[in-house]
Amino acid sequence: MPSTPHTEKHFTAGDTVRDIVIGMSDGLTVPFALAAGLTGAIAQTDIILTAGFAEIAAGAIAMGLGGYLAARGDAEHYANEQRREEREILTKPEQEIEEVREIFQHYGLNAEESDSVIESLRRRPRDWVRFMMRFELGMEQPEPGRAWKSALTIAGAYIAGGCIPLSAYLLRPDARAALPLSVLVTLLALAVFGAVKGRFTGMPWLRSGLQTVLVGGLAAAAAFGMARWLA
Repeated sequence: MPSTPHTEKHFTAGDTVRDIVIGMSDGLTVPFALAAGLTGAIAQTDIILTAGFAEIAAGAIAMGLGGYLAARGDAEHYANEQRREEREILTKPEQEIEEVREIFQHYGLNAEESDSVIESLRRRPRDWVRFMMRFELGMEQPEPGRAWKSALTIAGAYIAGGCIPLSAYLLRPDARAALPLSVLVTLLALAVFGAVKGRFTGMPWLRSGLQTVLVGGLAAAAAFGMARWLA
């Protein structure tokens, strides 16, 4: 009887989803709050749109730069720790071996089992360094080009999110009539975004959608209240 091949499907794009969440959530809330606050103060659609798109451009640049610097910092930190481990393996091999034994003991391996693996690692210094980075320091090697990818993903998600609440002001020339529509499309976008995010991260889509609407709605309401108060 032929056996059914076992195929495991694991989600491996966590960093990209995180960047999209950061960019999209801010893009949906901040331009909405700005446009809503200006609606109550001046109610001039052309000024609201100009200010809104200017904010989207500035916000996308700022958040993209923040994502780039954060990813670069992670890569530089990993490289520094990797160089330190390489030096310690050369200058303090016995101390590093003891650290490997402690790691294996944590996973229930006895001394004999640990020694055989340790001997294998000593013959492969590069693998030994990677092992220490992963199991001693809990660090994964950053993806090459991660900084630029993070910057572009966050900035693109911010622009996409920011255009959604402003689309109501493009469709309706009366700013006060556009505000309820902007609220509706923003909440709908938060719900869809949350459901899709849940689909990729393994969370039930309904729960993820409601959670995103609640958190994003509260953030938008707080930002809207601040914008109205300042206006």
